[in-house]
Amino acid sequence: MPIATPDTKLEVDEVARLAARYEVPVEDAVLIALNLYGISSAHCQHRARVSITLASASKVAWKVIVPLNAVGSPFRLRDHDLHLGQQCIGSVQRIDADEAVGGYFRDGGRAATLNPNARSRCVGCAFCPNTLEAAADPRFSEERELTELLAAMIEQHPRRDLSELREVTVSTGCFEREDAAVAHLVGLRTALGLRGIGARIGFLTSVIQSDSAFADLAARVAPFVLRLTAECFTRRDLLLKASKARLRRADMPDLLRRARHAGLGTSFTYIVGLDPLTELRTGVAALGEHVTEFPNFQVYQAHNSIMAGLRTPGAEQLEFYLQARASIEQLLGGRGLRPLAWECYRPLWYFSFAGERLLGA
Repeated sequence: MPIATPDTKLEVDEVARLAARYEVPVEDAVLIALNLYGISSAHCQHRARVSITLASASKVAWKVIVPLNAVGSPFRLRDHDLHLGQQCIGSVQRIDADEAVGGYFRDGGRAATLNPNARSRCVGCAFCPNTLEAAADPRFSEERELTELLAAMIEQHPRRDLSELREVTVSTGCFEREDAAVAHLVGLRTALGLRGIGARIGFLTSVIQSDSAFADLAARVAPFVLRLTAECFTRRDLLLKASKARLRRADMPDLLRRARHAGLGTSFTYIVGLDPLTELRTGVAALGEHVTEFPNFQVYQAHNSIMAGLRTPGAEQLEFYLQARASIEQLLGGRGLRPLAWECYRPLWYFSFAGERLLGA
């Protein structure tokens, strides 16, 4: 079924005007809008991985995950040409179904994301599209199974060499208990060690909260970065599954502070478009004092009319996200942290951050 979104009239000239107003590259504004509105096309996929090259930056291909049946989107795909309004702005090289799989590579094979606990069967957060995905990600519960996953991933690696890995991120919301999550991470470190892989492990979670768990991770899993799944600061009981909602907004800064004090790397994930800008600024300022890595900020995507209704007022407009981007740059820019293009498929930054060209863009 096509996504019934309100028809959005957005032309290239309007995007260029907003980009100039907020002093961002036009390409960044275009890609933010693409994530926000999705693509109208003849494809039936509600969500797909799409490789896109913009005509104004033809040497850089970006992978985005967007719905291809957004009938009200100003972006339209005609054969391989991507149009914004009446103007062709780029081309699509590849379209793949966005299936939840056990693992995949990023950053040219130097980073891997693992979904070892049946991410596609995780339900609860109202804004999450994972329940829309086809499931190809079994639950891994033993070191042997993790070892088998890594063995299978060798065949997918660009050079079939996992020793190149510098970062392994565990991305799943299916660990409901702290002890189970820590035990899994210890097992993952063992499985990586058996293959001579010393990559830093990152974990997206809100269930690891105790000082004893932080100490255990520092002793048995490090190098490690805790990526707190903050997601939003308001309406948490409404928007989040219970295991996330139990973590109060007021407790988040201290959690990151204690993890950092234990010697762990710290960061957080946040979905732009669920909170008013005032709440975004207050929350990011509080958490930003305690992070060692640039947080993962994602453009909120609505994949149906119910999800569209979860947006905060104004977040259906591109300008909201450019305002959010400027606020975050002001809050975090002075800490010396910068976003990495490969870390997020729905980011606010592509070619620049606070007027600086991003490395690797």
